[in-house]
Amino acid sequence: MSNVNEPKTWFQKLESLHPYETLLYLGMIGSGLIFLFMVAAFLFSGLDQLEGMNQRIPISFMISTFLLVISGYTATRMRIFYQEERTEKVLQSLRNTLFLGLVFTGLQFTGWLELQSMGINFKGIPSGSFLYVLSGIHIFHLLGAMIFAVILWVQLQKNQEDSIKHLILLTNPYEKMRIRLFTVYWQFMDAIWLILFMLFVLSF
Repeated sequence: MSNVNEPKTWFQKLESLHPYETLLYLGMIGSGLIFLFMVAAFLFSGLDQLEGMNQRIPISFMISTFLLVISGYTATRMRIFYQEERTEKVLQSLRNTLFLGLVFTGLQFTGWLELQSMGINFKGIPSGSFLYVLSGIHIFHLLGAMIFAVILWVQLQKNQEDSIKHLILLTNPYEKMRIRLFTVYWQFMDAIWLILFMLFVLSF
């Protein structure tokens, strides 16, 4: 007789995931591979070209990095507040995370303007072009998370106004999964940007 407590294999764990979880994790793996290949191309594009321009990392990139780190904290707090059934705090943390994401996106565009003022253009040297491409792809991925954050915030707000829906919100495993997946993806985007930012710093 087989042992019921026998640990599941990696494939069995994958099979037990909700389809949304599977799609998200596969999407994260795909995104990770895209960034990996792009980073490899960036490293082989000749970083000494940027060093020779005697420029510095855009201030907007530094500020936006700080804000994105804070947003990772607020996203984590949102998940904790949900587990504590403090829905008002969940909404507040989600709103703060979305706001910080929007400010981050705006600062990325400002950073591009700073790069242009330094003479680093999209159609210039390869290393300079990769600064735009890598940060642009990251913004594209983050926009998906922000769109989902808006949808989630609207739905949570509606559930907050109805006592029955509010109770379902706190007890429904599906809602718990959605919030968990959002925080996981947001933290993934945080980690990707921190890696990119460190590469950008080293390239100047």
